[in-house]
Amino acid sequence: MSKKVVTFGEIMLRLAPEGYYRFLQAESYGATYGGGEANVSVSLANYGLNSVFVTKLPSHEIGQAGVNSLRRFGVDTSHITRGGDRVGIYFLEKGASQRPSKVIYDRAGSSIATATTEDFDWDQIFEGADWFHFTGITPALGDNVAEICLEACKAAKERNITISCDLNYRNKLWSKEKAGKVMGELCHYVDVLIANEEDSYDVFGIKATDTDITAGKVNHEGYKDVAKQLVDRFNFSKVAITLRGSLSANDNNWAAMLYDGKDYYFSKNYLIHIVDRVGGGDSFGAGLIYSCLNDYTPQDTIEFAVAASCLKHSIEGDFNMVTVDEVKKLAGGDASGRVQR
Repeated sequence: MSKKVVTFGEIMLRLAPEGYYRFLQAESYGATYGGGEANVSVSLANYGLNSVFVTKLPSHEIGQAGVNSLRRFGVDTSHITRGGDRVGIYFLEKGASQRPSKVIYDRAGSSIATATTEDFDWDQIFEGADWFHFTGITPALGDNVAEICLEACKAAKERNITISCDLNYRNKLWSKEKAGKVMGELCHYVDVLIANEEDSYDVFGIKATDTDITAGKVNHEGYKDVAKQLVDRFNFSKVAITLRGSLSANDNNWAAMLYDGKDYYFSKNYLIHIVDRVGGGDSFGAGLIYSCLNDYTPQDTIEFAVAASCLKHSIEGDFNMVTVDEVKKLAGGDASGRVQR
């Protein structure tokens, strides 16, 4: 019986100009779907797990298209509540060279943002579940959604379900002060925390020393200290920190660290040439969840998660459409990209 993972969040309609066109040049937009927890669900379904995505979507055709985008990859959508008026939208302009990517949200008043605790029966949703995952984006949608997250965390904790959270601070959704207060309460229920260079500082004021992400410079000792401070404050069983050194919009150094309360494990570093970086963190989170559920060693866990995310940067769209074997091959050292015949 495959492990069951429940994720909760918002799936949005993604509208992006063709290639590297800027918004002001665009005469048409490609339409796909994506969103933090939905991206994790698709990855886990591709890895063969029983992957359940929970949200609220309108009952009209655009909402149904969002549901269908998940179903095609085998995600269980049976606990998606239908209702409300709109699907959240985000516009993406892909950056190139020294020009950064740009995201514009049009998600106010979306179905999930107007949801209430009565919309979700966590007793039913968590039946037979092994893991629950959410991100800091979801409680940022409103006090009502933060309340739903808290209710879900309490229900998961009562059932001894492992809880993971990706901090994912978004300054376009809420202030650092509000994020720190709300996430501070939710994190007391979390077992596995995922963060990046900026999130731990923005949300909890914990900063890595001697690191300049805008110069592509990452200091391992600084992140060890960040992870230890996070564990000391919230008693997480594991903290995973992604280490992205941005050389340009197209080229990044990509690695990560795992701290299990005792030891620190660093992955190998990948110099990645980016096709699409949106969903990169989510693909890392999914790789981490899969590895933990399959009892990988800490070193193998962080290598699998980073390799999975490395591959995602080569794939258009939010979803990471790779197999376990493809990830293992890269994690095992085959980074040549040679044609497989």
